[in-house]
Amino acid sequence: MARNKLSGRQKAAILIVSLGPEVAANIYRHLREEDIEQLTLEIANLAKVSNEQKNEILEEFYQMLVAQNYITEGGIEYAKVVLEKALGTQKAIEIINRLTSSLQVRPFDFIRKADPSQLMNFLQNENAQTIALVMTYLTPEQSASLLSSLPPEKQVDIARRVATMDRTSPEIIMEVERVLERQMASVVTEDYTSAGGIQAVVNILNNVDRGTEKNIIEALEVDNPELAEEIRRRMFVFEDVLTLDNRSIQRTLREVDNNDLTLALKGASEDVKKRIFENMSKRQAEMIREDMEYMGPVRLRDVEDAQQKIVNIIRKLEDAGEIIISRGGGDEIIV
Repeated sequence: MARNKLSGRQKAAILIVSLGPEVAANIYRHLREEDIEQLTLEIANLAKVSNEQKNEILEEFYQMLVAQNYITEGGIEYAKVVLEKALGTQKAIEIINRLTSSLQVRPFDFIRKADPSQLMNFLQNENAQTIALVMTYLTPEQSASLLSSLPPEKQVDIARRVATMDRTSPEIIMEVERVLERQMASVVTEDYTSAGGIQAVVNILNNVDRGTEKNIIEALEVDNPELAEEIRRRMFVFEDVLTLDNRSIQRTLREVDNNDLTLALKGASEDVKKRIFENMSKRQAEMIREDMEYMGPVRLRDVEDAQQKIVNIIRKLEDAGEIIISRGGGDEIIV
């Protein structure tokens, strides 16, 4: 992924991920809801980024920040003079231009970011007119790879359509883009990397306040229900019981079926077992231990299902305000 081919939103997503979840959560508090939603989607769909690219984007952000300060102090011309002395004329002009020009996102930006093999598999079954339209917005390298992967008879048809294509109305482009983006979101669920992806969003949301988290999840549920559900599922896992206070654990245990608890603890860490047993009577703890021993081997899937049931109870109790899940975003303390 070449830095100069990244959109402003992609760079912002990489910057947010690079700064870490706590700083990202603080930044989120100063953004509008629509910006948060777009940035969250961009982070979730972020392609693999090298350390070198991250450093370049961090450096670019720093230069833009310094340039903005200069503009605030003495205007654009003053900023240009100072930047020219520090970075040279060409670099100064580039920074000023980026800072003063508005972001223009070309159609089918989400497709240009896709992995090449993923792109071919996704588009090859589309009709010829759609493929031709999309190819006019891809890079030449992407278009060449896509065309080469198609059957010979289809290659000729699409090449002809591209060559003879005139103007296409913005409404048609937007509709095709909307349909393809929805289809692609429904088939791509596991292609995430450590540079961004769903876990990066989860890490950020785990550090914002409950209100911000709720607003983002609810907005995503409208635009991309599958993504929203996957983020929600990862927001709190069974092992995170360790982050609950004793009162919250005790309140949760009152809602949990003993059979589910026994099964869930079969696959839990010793720390989690210890914490759970500390928050129930000695007699009940002993009964659970005996049931776990007599239960014998169990399927991992059954353990995970039981743990998820308990997680769902925890989330439900938090939504009702009956327990508190500790967050880095400064939730209000109830005393």
